Amino acid sequence: MTGVESNMVFGMYSGLALLMDLYHPERSNGYGIIQIAGSGWHRPLSYDAAALKDVPQVVKYTGPLVEAGYTVFAINHRAAPRFKYPAALEDAQRAVRYVRFHAERFGIRPDRIGGSGGSSGAHLVSLLGVLGGQGDPADPDPVDRESARVQCVVARAAPTDFLDWGPGRRDEFVDFLGMTVTDASSPTSMEYKRYREASPLYHVTKDAPPFLLIHGDADNTVPFQNSERMREALDQAGVKVKLLRIEGAGHGPDFPGAKNPPDYLGEMVRWFDTYLRS
Repeated sequence: MTGVESNMVFGMYSGLALLMDLYHPERSNGYGIIQIAGSGWHRPLSYDAAALKDVPQVVKYTGPLVEAGYTVFAINHRAAPRFKYPAALEDAQRAVRYVRFHAERFGIRPDRIGGSGGSSGAHLVSLLGVLGGQGDPADPDPVDRESARVQCVVARAAPTDFLDWGPGRRDEFVDFLGMTVTDASSPTSMEYKRYREASPLYHVTKDAPPFLLIHGDADNTVPFQNSERMREALDQAGVKVKLLRIEGAGHGPDFPGAKNPPDYLGEMVRWFDTYLRS
């Protein structure tokens, strides 16, 4: 890496600065990637809380991409318990729009931006891929006139279906969504509609970008079935998709417990090389 531009402001929310770090490659290939670390959609309520963009997993996943020539934008977003859905999604969309609007300055193509994330970050980049993300042509801020959709996704241990979650933990996403759905909840209820709206699975269409899904099959936090069902939905829609199963791995950026893990970092780079740069 030739350098990092830290604490770049990509938006202001009610006076609160939204920050990103920009990682410059030594030799740029002309493509940019939004990176969102996993956090369970939560950050501590303290003035000395570590910024999401500064957690260790960011370096682990940024390094190989930057070495391959990608310009990477690691972002913060508003988080629970103070902020509920859709705040984090809106911030992620704002980041894509900001990068796209300033693409010439960053030396990247505005029409080919990728998204990479783990866990809750994977949930957000998955939504960036499957939602339309149209900008508002009448918005007075030219950044918000841009599209928030990404053209290629790598999602590690992604929560994709809050309505049929499986046996994993629910407390974090229940708090993030701000409400609970039970077996007795009506499909017309606000709770049911919000859970469905926040689930990438239910937004899959033939227009979704290529998806690489990486997931440990012993994940007790985000059940493996989330990636299985997402793969099935994308495949049925005719979208290029691959599910890289990490045998014996639990939840976390290092896939704890993995038995002879594959080169998932290399797979990530190859996916972007093949489907973002094509």
